[in-house]
Amino acid sequence: MTNVIHKSNRNAPPCVLQDYASVYRDFDWAAARAQLDGLPRAGGLNIAHEAVDRHVLHGHGDAVALRWIAKSGATQDISYRSLAARSNAFANVLERLRVAPGDRVFVLADRIPELYVAALGALKHKNVFCPLFSAFGPEPIQSRMSIGDARVLVTTARLYRRKVAELRGRLPGLAHVLVIPDDSGEGMPDGCLDLAALLADAGTDFTIPATSADDPALLHFTSGTTGKPKGALHVHGAVVMHYMTGRFALDLRAGDVFWCTADPGWVTGTSYGIIAPLAIGATLLVDQEEFDAERWYRTLASERVDVWYTAPTAIRMLMKQGDELPKRFDLSRVRFVASVGEPLNPEAVVWGHEVLGLAIHDNWWQTETGGIMIANYRSMDVKPGSMGKPLPGVEAAIVDHTASGIRVIDAPEHTGELALKVGWPSMFRTYLNEAARYEKCFVGDWYLTGDLARRDADGYYWFVGRADDLIKSSGHLIGPFEVESVLMEHPAVAEAGVIGKPDPIAGEVVKAFVALKTGHAADEATRKALLAHARKRLGAAVAPKEIEFQNSLPKTKSGKIMRRLLKARELGLPEGDTSTLETST
Repeated sequence: MTNVIHKSNRNAPPCVLQDYASVYRDFDWAAARAQLDGLPRAGGLNIAHEAVDRHVLHGHGDAVALRWIAKSGATQDISYRSLAARSNAFANVLERLRVAPGDRVFVLADRIPELYVAALGALKHKNVFCPLFSAFGPEPIQSRMSIGDARVLVTTARLYRRKVAELRGRLPGLAHVLVIPDDSGEGMPDGCLDLAALLADAGTDFTIPATSADDPALLHFTSGTTGKPKGALHVHGAVVMHYMTGRFALDLRAGDVFWCTADPGWVTGTSYGIIAPLAIGATLLVDQEEFDAERWYRTLASERVDVWYTAPTAIRMLMKQGDELPKRFDLSRVRFVASVGEPLNPEAVVWGHEVLGLAIHDNWWQTETGGIMIANYRSMDVKPGSMGKPLPGVEAAIVDHTASGIRVIDAPEHTGELALKVGWPSMFRTYLNEAARYEKCFVGDWYLTGDLARRDADGYYWFVGRADDLIKSSGHLIGPFEVESVLMEHPAVAEAGVIGKPDPIAGEVVKAFVALKTGHAADEATRKALLAHARKRLGAAVAPKEIEFQNSLPKTKSGKIMRRLLKARELGLPEGDTSTLETST
């Protein structure tokens, strides 16, 4: 496996972050905040103003803010001026309905323009925007809306009838359901308001009220391992982080065509699928259709995408389609490809370099951090498998737990828990209604991520595994990601998930669950070949002792392989919250 992929100069303009060391040394969050406008009259900081209205005020209202591609392939361009007017109209609808500032506005919809209008309009009205995956079934919808105390729901007529109508009696606080009409001919569902009609009657002038950087703005849910999902609350000041990380970590600049494939139901699809590119002044490309390899390559080429942000699962699916398909398309416009969702296996980074002509730049963050914390930058060499280096303004460390708290480890190559010094603007402010759970995430000035990592001598961070995923076998501490990456090197393997299985002698043994590429048989010969490959690369102590073939592995809709679910099913344990599984309906 390639140790280093040198930085690419393809399609320069110069990198936004050209000298990492000096920028990191001198970075100041107050100076970063000064790059944004603030509200022109009321003062303070509002995400929607920075993402939309300020571009109109600065004379860029005719630039394309959002280019929407329908499932049919038809496209619709929405300028910054039009997006400002439409989001103003939505804010006026909320005002007319007497929705109070701070009330939660949930949106359950496919990637359609109304979703983005509602998100920005709610933020203008000082409501908390709460996105939901359209693939959720009724139960995860109900649990999140109950935890979040939903006052308003924006959804489509189809989704309302299929998933929400039966819930109304269990959501007494839900005052308004605003429905986007469809062409089914069934009319408006009972007890709902026609959003199109409301918007048509609403004015397009709206003055954003005074907004503090500490006012609540975004509510994102994370899956619980055993119980209910956690609601991580973020504030308007997070836009400073979104803006700076969009520039530094994604190399975005005004006028770029930017495609984030994440659904807004996931934090990436909001932070970097709505806020960051708009705050920077880029054109946000939105495709309503789900993954299709040929369509994706065609879109990259025909829409002349400059920067592409996607997930490891999608990259593995593209790899599975082979190396010939991308050769049919002119991808030379793309200058930067980044990935997030789970650690990106080294072979995927190398594949991007060899097949797409660009290394895929992994980065790391969490729902709780609200923005990218550690990244591989366009101006730096990439070490395949590494998370990269901390963002300017972010102080990371490897820590060990002690009887009196934590101890920061300065020596390289030490595996410990990844911790972040508090103070970045997009840090979550609470788990909704779970203050004690929130407090447990912090020791002194450090946020404890729950992820195990190591830092090498060059300052690059490497993901080892979740603290609760670490496998302890015959005195060895084994990170599942390392084993998965080696299995992924084998030409037969499409996906791999690794767990520790209890063993009376070793404590735990490594068991791997493997999905094979098309054309490879799930037979004993393949199993023996994979075991031999793993033993050769990892040694007998670390290599899996068991391999089980599956057609596909359980993943969240954001692309993370759910190791805890593999382990629960293997051991017959409760599966916990499975509402974010990609198979949810």
